[in-house]
Amino acid sequence: MQDWDLTSIGLVLIGSSITVAGTIIGVMLLGVPVPFAPFLLFTSAVLVVLSAALIMIGMPKNPSLP
Repeated sequence: MQDWDLTSIGLVLIGSSITVAGTIIGVMLLGVPVPFAPFLLFTSAVLVVLSAALIMIGMPKNPSLP
């Protein structure tokens, strides 16, 4: 099994953040009051940006090298 590197951590973090943000927006569209929705959506947006930075940092500079 392969070890976790920055790219795989970033991919998991960005996927889960987008999923959580979509779930919160979907629940709000159904009319259910979510008390901390603005804070949770802002946190999800920050996590998306940070995980995109992790992906960019963790990717090798030359993809042809192992």
